[in-house]
Amino acid sequence: MATNRTFTMIKPDAVKNGYIGAILEKIQTAGFKIVAMKYTKLSKGDAETFYAVHSERPFFNDLVAFMTSGPIVSAILEKSNAVEDFRTLIGATNPEEAAEGTIRKLFAGSIQENAVHGSDSDENAAIEGAFHFSGREIF
Repeated sequence: MATNRTFTMIKPDAVKNGYIGAILEKIQTAGFKIVAMKYTKLSKGDAETFYAVHSERPFFNDLVAFMTSGPIVSAILEKSNAVEDFRTLIGATNPEEAAEGTIRKLFAGSIQENAVHGSDSDENAAIEGAFHFSGREIF
């Protein structure tokens, strides 16, 4: 059953390139309500824990290094059918394959530096949101 919340991160590449405002505008224009948001930087331990599902993959160390290379913006978003609708809004992981007008098509530089993270399931959205936010930070 689809829920009404998802989790996202604006990744270090998009923050560095000054895309925070433009990405948040796309998110809000698409009908998402921001119910939690923070500007922060992941520690190596945080990144390793958050991406533990990829720990055996050959790109894991590069992913951790990238995600700790600068600040991020993490957020919990609310909308009916949030996970699926947000995945459509951000587009394919590889920006070259992303549909026109999607966040990754507009703001990502490569498959590795792809501007945003979006939860891939309702279960992961809850886990990822709880990783970044305490209950008192969610409105």
